[in-house]
Amino acid sequence: MTTNQLLQKLAKTAPILEASFGLEREGLRVKRDGQLTQSQHPRNLGSRNFHPYIQTDFSEQQLEFITPATTSSKEALRILGAITDVSQRSLEPDEQIWPLSMPPKLEEKDIQIAQLDDEFELNYRHYLAQKYGKKLQAISGIHYNFGLGADLLQQIFEQSQETDFSQFKNQLYLKLARNFLRYRWLFTYLYGAAPLAEAGFLTSDISQPVRSFRNSQLGYVNESDLHFPYTSLEAYITSIENYVQQERLIAEKECYAPVRFRGQKKNRDYLSQGVTYLEFRSFDLNPFEALGINQETLDSVHLLLLALLWLDDSEETVTEDLTQAQQINNQVALSHPLSPLPEQAQAQPLITALDQLIQHFQLDSYYQDLVQQIKRALQDPRETLAGKLLPHIDNQSLQAFGQKQAQVYHDYAWQAPYALKGYEGMELSTQMLLFDVIQKGLSFEILDEEDQFLKLWHKDHIEYVKNGNMTSKDDYVMPLAMANKTVTKKILAAAGFRVPQGAEFSQLGPALAYFSRIKDQAIVVKPKSTNFGLGISIFQEAASYEAYQKALELAFSEDSSVLVEEFIPGTEYRFFILDGKCEAVLLRLAANVQGDGQKTIRELVEQKNANPLRGSDHRSPLEKIQLGPIEQLMLQQQGYQAEDVLEKGVTVYLRGNSNISTGGDSVDVTEDMHPSYKELAAQMAQAMKVWACGVDLIIPDSSLAASKEEPHSTCIELNFNPSMYMHTYCAQGPGQALTPKILAKLFPELEE
Repeated sequence: MTTNQLLQKLAKTAPILEASFGLEREGLRVKRDGQLTQSQHPRNLGSRNFHPYIQTDFSEQQLEFITPATTSSKEALRILGAITDVSQRSLEPDEQIWPLSMPPKLEEKDIQIAQLDDEFELNYRHYLAQKYGKKLQAISGIHYNFGLGADLLQQIFEQSQETDFSQFKNQLYLKLARNFLRYRWLFTYLYGAAPLAEAGFLTSDISQPVRSFRNSQLGYVNESDLHFPYTSLEAYITSIENYVQQERLIAEKECYAPVRFRGQKKNRDYLSQGVTYLEFRSFDLNPFEALGINQETLDSVHLLLLALLWLDDSEETVTEDLTQAQQINNQVALSHPLSPLPEQAQAQPLITALDQLIQHFQLDSYYQDLVQQIKRALQDPRETLAGKLLPHIDNQSLQAFGQKQAQVYHDYAWQAPYALKGYEGMELSTQMLLFDVIQKGLSFEILDEEDQFLKLWHKDHIEYVKNGNMTSKDDYVMPLAMANKTVTKKILAAAGFRVPQGAEFSQLGPALAYFSRIKDQAIVVKPKSTNFGLGISIFQEAASYEAYQKALELAFSEDSSVLVEEFIPGTEYRFFILDGKCEAVLLRLAANVQGDGQKTIRELVEQKNANPLRGSDHRSPLEKIQLGPIEQLMLQQQGYQAEDVLEKGVTVYLRGNSNISTGGDSVDVTEDMHPSYKELAAQMAQAMKVWACGVDLIIPDSSLAASKEEPHSTCIELNFNPSMYMHTYCAQGPGQALTPKILAKLFPELEE
């Protein structure tokens, strides 16, 4: 069976970049002073018995982050970023993740073997500790999992003239594994980033920095007399089985080869069921990146792997080639970071393959630039990771540098803690829900990112969630009913709840004619179906005809139908109802500024908008205050313009509605609200037969007890998308975490 010269035969339009990617990153938990933490695996990271993304590696202090298989390296890195973000923010306040492959200064007694429930896994770690020592287990790195795309594999197979696809695929992955081992020294040269071991780690210290202790014979490797032949897949599998039978290995997974075949539970199953992907284990953590690796490295490695497939594979000289390559790799790994490659390390064949690959498939300038970066690094070792790390070594130590970088990445994780790194483009409540999903150990898939549609599952239990709180727990028609304010009012009124009186219009003319009926009243003009408070105008005193007309035009710009309702005096509160119970109450203050006697209203708005909780497009807990037509109209009604200096202590409101989405302030009053109003709001949600929603009540005096017969309040609307984030990250008050309660209701088995 031949696997040579097949990529060269593919059409230029072949999907050469189609692949699957996965990442596994290890990292030690340390204190701010760089010492290993002595706490157990974080309790709020769910159960490591089933967690798909966050596991404990050898020790209690060593986290392992695992991404699912993705169809792009960008997505793999994004998921790794989210897992890292969740983990960083789930640690104790004084804990951080060590950014280097080589551990900080430690002693054997500092390393606590992971206390796993699985008896074999626990015994396996004790076995490793006795055989290799606990210190070596503290070395961390990144495993790069790579599989060729299905369409690409099929097209390569068709060029081969072979008839057994599974056997051909195995042979192709075997070729890639062999060529990787032939050129492993180049990956060590480019991406090695473990130049030293802290004092006391090794039995004998080396006097100068090197490229990568981790990728040398001094790293975490099998005993030197164990050999895993790559002459054939059968030979590779048989050698591991023999070592296990001879008790030289406790299990197949104790084979720590730089590249491993993956996709089946037992190695022998590869022969009948096929290899799915390869696991490349030679990547040190990049301490200059918060995730330990960056996009350019992922894509450069992808190109290099394709170039390895482009190159021919000599089956006759496999054993000799790989023996020599291992010696070269060890020499490169233990060389000074600025030393040139040894003479026998010939990179030109692989560089030529890269150039030919780029040219044949007409890859764009991004990939061409990646190849140029590799060429520059080959010319100048200062461009390699080890070369860049060299200036940060102080007195044969990277301890101070590691502590500094760990603090930087810790602080980065806590920037905008209401958001999920990599997913900031999604609606904020969905980001918060995804944070909890990852933290609890639920599997997830984003079905439609723009529509905020998620699939969540645990074992065989699947749930679909939209906008963070819309689930199968609600009937399809109820969110539609809540989006229609007229329908909502009619249902609530029929159930005996108080709602505002008013009229509905679908044309401007009849709405203007209605002015004679309400010209002496306080009114609210709003679109029939809207969200985020868009197009709403509130007149707490009788409006002029001109102001009324402008308010109608604004409302009609948001919807084809408009409601004109009586204005209900009092304070507006948002009640969040979940499964028949009020979980949070929010006082929302309309967009406002308070004068200091020096700044103009415009300057005061800019000052308030500088709050880090304020942002735009509902990606922050509070929205920036605008000075648009509605706000200008509100100022005029109060006798002000935006350029006026506001007297000290005077508050002006720039909106009549108190929506957070229009610049309002959020105040958590859950504990202060009279329980009778919480019960009343829950009854309204039940009348609408909704599982999760926001109930907006106007309450003149919240000290009075409410009931259905004497509500002392009016319901102005129910919201099917109640923006849970504003209950959690408030301008004032403790805030209420709601997304964990959503998940606890959807997946009660996780709470057992």
